[in-house]
Amino acid sequence: MAGRYFDEWAVDDTVVHDLRRTVTQTDNLLVTTLTHNTQPLHLDAEAAEASEFGQILVNGIYTFGLMIGISVGDTTLGTLVANLGYDAVVMPKPVFIGDTLRVETTVLALRPSRSRPQAGVVVFEHRALNQRDELVCRCTRTAMLKRRAA
Repeated sequence: MAGRYFDEWAVDDTVVHDLRRTVTQTDNLLVTTLTHNTQPLHLDAEAAEASEFGQILVNGIYTFGLMIGISVGDTTLGTLVANLGYDAVVMPKPVFIGDTLRVETTVLALRPSRSRPQAGVVVFEHRALNQRDELVCRCTRTAMLKRRAA
């Protein structure tokens, strides 16, 4: 499904995204090493096992990126002018290898762009939940979207 134009959104619209993803060791390892994150909790099985979590924690940057990525097809694919910012990122529960994540998105606010009459600004709240329906990541994303051509 292509993303929606600014004009097609309303405050409180909610999308439950169909795509789900089970996090693999390779996912975590690639993102952790590509971003030069040397945190042993993400890379060192023995250190992670000795922690309060007892196992490797998935890198939060991966969790955040996956949450946004899953949302794109249903929200901004083909209609995005630019992402203007990400705010209030929280990760209230850890993600572990083997967890399956799903994402929900709600529109919090809308306004026409003051500088671009052919665009509008949408504030989305994205939420990632694991297979136990525990919230593992949440943020707001402010995006400038195209308006539908008149």
